[in-house]
Amino acid sequence: MLWLGGCATLPDDIAADRARAKAGGPATAADRGAPALAERNRVLVDYRQAATALRAGNFDEARTRLDDAILRIGGIITNDAEAARARGLFAAESTKPFIGEPYERVMAYYYRGILYWRDGQPDNARACFRSGQVIDSEPGQNGYSADYVLLDYLDGFASVKLQADGADAWARAQTRAGESKTLPAYDPAANVLVFAEFGYGPRKIAAGEYGEKLRFQTQDSPSRSARLLLDEGRLVVPLPAYDDLGFQATTRGGRVMDHILGNKAFFKAGADTAGNVALAGAVVASEQARRRERRGKDGDDAEAAAIGLGIIGLISKVAAAATQTQADTRQWDNLPQRLSFAAVKLPPGEHRGRLEFLDREGHVLASRAQTVAISVPADGRDAVVFLSELKR
Repeated sequence: MLWLGGCATLPDDIAADRARAKAGGPATAADRGAPALAERNRVLVDYRQAATALRAGNFDEARTRLDDAILRIGGIITNDAEAARARGLFAAESTKPFIGEPYERVMAYYYRGILYWRDGQPDNARACFRSGQVIDSEPGQNGYSADYVLLDYLDGFASVKLQADGADAWARAQTRAGESKTLPAYDPAANVLVFAEFGYGPRKIAAGEYGEKLRFQTQDSPSRSARLLLDEGRLVVPLPAYDDLGFQATTRGGRVMDHILGNKAFFKAGADTAGNVALAGAVVASEQARRRERRGKDGDDAEAAAIGLGIIGLISKVAAAATQTQADTRQWDNLPQRLSFAAVKLPPGEHRGRLEFLDREGHVLASRAQTVAISVPADGRDAVVFLSELKR
């Protein structure tokens, strides 16, 4: 169901890559254009390089990296030997192939949707935004309720562009946005789509006595919103923050990984305690054997018990020490904190302007401003503009 809810069609190059992978050849275009990587970190590298390329305007590279990542995260956990080994007690979580937390996987589809729309394929863009909502809800595990505002809003907007009804998607997005934000009505004539991001996203840390708990920290960015001033300020396009990745990372409740690592921590603590008890028992039994021998009695049974308990204690202590409980803190570390979007109608031609970021009180953060140039095609296609405060 997850894959069916994913990008609607596979481009010819991805389909060919998949066929080559099944035949044992190079899996993707990224395989042919990059040095060999540890498979467990392949998707992570794809994620990071895709974001960097997108911000640099290298859309072909971003597309290649995202296609590679999305192809791999579709079924990488199910039958992968490394993932199975990582689920064992004595293997670290960081040895399994990285696919990311739900918010990281959602962003792969979000970015790919932007690129599909830029390529004139709003149908595939819509399918990617829907895939993101499916990932966020995780119906196969805990049945969370997806709560990204923009994914639903863009789903409906793409539907309107495709001459379909987007009212239900708009209503869902407005419900998730809350009463404090009123989402703009869809304008089918809008031909400039502005995707903006600002702030640095969440960071993963290991917590708990054994480092078994995965936690997230977000350093709140001073940039709380943005605005785009075009054509010498005659047009002001507000860019409020509709989604916050820090919120998305920290509000999911119980997670399957927490449960697995909790079992590991429970085993480690139990084995360590059992080892302590057995070693203490070995000391007592050994002392009892010596006392019996001093009294001229047979102490062989007590000494045998001491040896047995000592062996059990050592095995338990070794097992406790070998149990890898540390949470996997590998992370897509160049994600933004906040996401925004706006759609406007502009005449064909070149438009120049300025992107400004605003603080909580609405004051302009002058040092963060950027110049912007937008080229609106005359053939009626949408101009998709990607703006980022992040430099990497």
